[in-house]
Amino acid sequence: MTDQSASISDDLLAIIVCPETRMKLRLAESELVGRVNDAIKRGAVHRRAGQLVGEPVDALLIREDNQVVYPVRDGIPVLLVDDAIALDQVAETPAG
Repeated sequence: MTDQSASISDDLLAIIVCPETRMKLRLAESELVGRVNDAIKRGAVHRRAGQLVGEPVDALLIREDNQVVYPVRDGIPVLLVDDAIALDQVAETPAG
């Protein structure tokens, strides 16, 4: 896993929102990224559209309700509803 989150500007983070709910997004803590990547390696994570997530993520953008994350790959946020990952697939979802 490479840390591409630093390449997401604060200006971009200030304006991007969840494409489904329009809730604000923020960068997820590295601990959550690690847990999600561990679950991906175990074959336990599916995209909202149902496909298994096969590659680890560089970073994650987490929705303000802490229920859904969007992957960041090569420094680019993937803000597609079908590519969202529900955090109920990963143990210990973060508290607000």
